Amino acid sequence: MNKPALELLSLPAIEPTADLLLEARLRHKIDHKTKPLGALGVLEDLALQLGLIQRQETVTLNNPQMVVFAADHGIAAEGVSAYPQAVTVQMVGNMLAGGAAINVFARQHGFALQVVDAGVAADLPVHPQLLQRKIAQGTRNLCIEPAMSPAQAHAALQAGREIVQSLSGNVVAFGEMGIANTSAASLLLARLTGATIDDATGRGTGLNDQQLMRKREVLTRALARHPNATRPIDVLAALGGFEIAMMTGAMLQAASERGVILVDGFIAGSAALVAHALVPQVLDYMVFCHRSDEHGHRLLLAHLKAKPLLELGLRLGEGTGRAAGLAAGAVSGAFSERDGEF
Repeated sequence: MNKPALELLSLPAIEPTADLLLEARLRHKIDHKTKPLGALGVLEDLALQLGLIQRQETVTLNNPQMVVFAADHGIAAEGVSAYPQAVTVQMVGNMLAGGAAINVFARQHGFALQVVDAGVAADLPVHPQLLQRKIAQGTRNLCIEPAMSPAQAHAALQAGREIVQSLSGNVVAFGEMGIANTSAASLLLARLTGATIDDATGRGTGLNDQQLMRKREVLTRALARHPNATRPIDVLAALGGFEIAMMTGAMLQAASERGVILVDGFIAGSAALVAHALVPQVLDYMVFCHRSDEHGHRLLLAHLKAKPLLELGLRLGEGTGRAAGLAAGAVSGAFSERDGEF
């Protein structure tokens, strides 16, 4: 008998970054800069993390990459978003035209930007910055059936891995675009952590009180529809999205290559949550750039015991929160060979 597709899933090996001798040398180097001990707070923690990721006392951040995964969600048909599904393809077009917020951040800070069609519910035109890896034209309505088949979930994870394998550089930031993807992220958070739907679900793109109440009712029904999805990979297939699944695979691959992973807000955080459930060591390589204004993000970060660099009340998505990743560049100065620099 053939095994189900997900039984054949191959996950990359990820080495923990723990190294007591290197950690001691890094701490000594950071502490002996011309500053009071601990005066630069979380930047010092970040400097230590980067050194452990790269296994060296002098960190180099090369050719930073920004990858935005876009996809549509069948659950949008349940009215869980303030915007119609057509906005996904419109926003992808805006990114490719250079007019989105993420384009500005990428240009300002030297990140090469790539947009991935993971499953947009439209045929997108060829563009040099668009990578076509469409699994299907949106997931199915998970209130009725699993969001994706086991084979589709497998394909999305593998596509994410392959995308990272093709990138240069040792720093990669991940963002997303997809109407109704806060619903998928909330469901993943609820099932993987045991959080209630009320605690896991926020206003997304700006729902009013009545719309938020409806969203929570829909998600409660959706979660109950899939009681047997308990393994991380099954949870992803039943409740996730193509962009979240592809980002999960990309994060796992980046960590296996000892790359620095810059995690944006709630949606990217849900991919990090799934990646951690699959291969816990991936967390060592993740820099959580900010805590967003989305309701469930605080719970997600607490579950992962992750300390975000900034709290700016962002909820735009696209990867814009990874602007905090500039701090990663700043701390590379902590390892300068010139005395007194940080």
